[in-house]
Amino acid sequence: MTDYEHHEYDVLIIGAGGAGLRAAIEAGQRGLSVGIVTKSLLGKAHTVMAEGGMAAAMGNVYPEDNWKVHFRDTMRGGKYLNNYRMAELHAKESPERVWELEQWGALFDRTKDGKILQRDFGGHRYPRLAHVGDRTGLELIRTLQQKVVSMGTDVYMECKVLKLVHDPNGRVAGCVAYWRPTGEFVTFSAKSVILATGGAGKSWKFTSNSWEGTGDGHAMALWAGAQLIDMECIQFHPTGMVWPLSVRGLLVTESVRGDGGVLRNSEGNRFMFNYVADMFRAETAETEEEADKWYDDHTAGRRPPELLPRDEVARAINAEVKAGRGTPHGGVYLDIASRRSPEFIRRRLPSMYHQFMELAGVDITTDSMEIGPTCHYIMGGVKVDAETAATLAPGLFAAGEVAGGMHGANRLGGNSLSDLIVFGKRAGMGAADYVESGQAATTLDMGEVEEAVKEALAPFERTSGENPYDIQRDLQEMMQTNVGIIRTESELEFAATELDTFIERVKNIAVKGGRAYNPGWNLATDLPAMLTVCRSVTRGATLRKESRGGHTREDYPAADPAFAKFNFAHSTNGGNWDSPFDTVESPLLEMPDDLKALLEEDH
Repeated sequence: MTDYEHHEYDVLIIGAGGAGLRAAIEAGQRGLSVGIVTKSLLGKAHTVMAEGGMAAAMGNVYPEDNWKVHFRDTMRGGKYLNNYRMAELHAKESPERVWELEQWGALFDRTKDGKILQRDFGGHRYPRLAHVGDRTGLELIRTLQQKVVSMGTDVYMECKVLKLVHDPNGRVAGCVAYWRPTGEFVTFSAKSVILATGGAGKSWKFTSNSWEGTGDGHAMALWAGAQLIDMECIQFHPTGMVWPLSVRGLLVTESVRGDGGVLRNSEGNRFMFNYVADMFRAETAETEEEADKWYDDHTAGRRPPELLPRDEVARAINAEVKAGRGTPHGGVYLDIASRRSPEFIRRRLPSMYHQFMELAGVDITTDSMEIGPTCHYIMGGVKVDAETAATLAPGLFAAGEVAGGMHGANRLGGNSLSDLIVFGKRAGMGAADYVESGQAATTLDMGEVEEAVKEALAPFERTSGENPYDIQRDLQEMMQTNVGIIRTESELEFAATELDTFIERVKNIAVKGGRAYNPGWNLATDLPAMLTVCRSVTRGATLRKESRGGHTREDYPAADPAFAKFNFAHSTNGGNWDSPFDTVESPLLEMPDDLKALLEEDH
């Protein structure tokens, strides 16, 4: 048995985004020893992609806004597939978490009377997104990092976790990882582990996710004995850059639409009016001003059609492109230049202005942006307890995008950042309570460690085999084509068969060179997690024979009430990345009558 570098903590957090940092603060304030492991660098979490704002019903712009309205919006946006208790806690606790960030130094934009300003976003009845221009995620990370560093928390950067490790009694007791700069292995033992690893978008060809988003946490949780739910519910953000190719998929914040931007097809028509309701079609209006006036009259001027929930906007864009009304590069146009002054745009959307100017050579104060749907967020994730963020694997907790349940079938814009801080805090509380209960593990199963190390090193031992980059490219193409924004039975069945082939291809990867800074090897260790995610998404999408939120079946275009009563929950029979799946219908929690009544209200 090999001696590895080793570290021990009461609470080990895997992931250094908003959820992981907020969990670290909570556990640290309880007096526990806390370690954070991040695959990348501190400050580079995908949290910074959520720049538009964090949703919290503070009522600073519309006093009539409150947690009940926010709860209703979240449930309706999630097409009632949400864990209602998570949505309730989120709506109730978000304002306090935002004010807490303010106390820790976050510099939010202000109303004229000095309150935190709130902007409009898709699916929210009232403007409720606290924001810092269009750099809110960055400010969230900055604030939380400063707090974490001031507490003296240990942070291990560029450290890739391979697998969670149990104790001899089956409790999660830590993990085995390696240092990306050296390739040397390291073990961490902990009395509790919190997953805050983010999303899984890198399994699709067009995605806003950075290289880190390979679904490591989803997969490791499944292998460790937890369940994954709602994995078929993938959010394709309506507005990602489609040109130039070098930045295809890069996110264009919803703030552009929240601040007045409109969507136009290649004919110059503001097509979203055609997708509002059967009672109105834009072609019945002689001018855009007439269409605007009709919509204002029917919505009290609060929300333009471009701010429908993201799944609806993405499908509308997809329909326009398929109908031959798309841009030269397969998207549509996002136009704010004709609606707002250059000074307004540069002040309210500084990041978007610089992003398009520097990366695409487009001045958004004068020209339209060419955009289209991009794989952005996975609503599905690890099944957790709403109160404690505990998974079904003893000693394991999860928060943020890696956790499922909060958003149901579709996430509303702005709910992600407040989700991070609400359930990051709750995960820290849950893990701390678990440690203090005396039930926690004390030893690592070194047999599991050695098995993970052997598997990780196997590609170096093959003299011939597949290049991991070829496998990744083919996997992304296959998932984009067959398990993308619109799905059919035949394509899903083809994808399932192909994924079996990919399992064998991954087992035949060969890597050259040493272990230090070897990106090919790094990708080789990512692919088992990517395949695990793809298999669970495809399985769920095949079984869900309806269209709901982020899951659209062309052969089952309507929502089926029978599918609104449960989540598809996946577990593994064997605990390895290539093990077969067991999938069951997991009934949704029964909602209390007072909350049911809220959903029936019109306003």
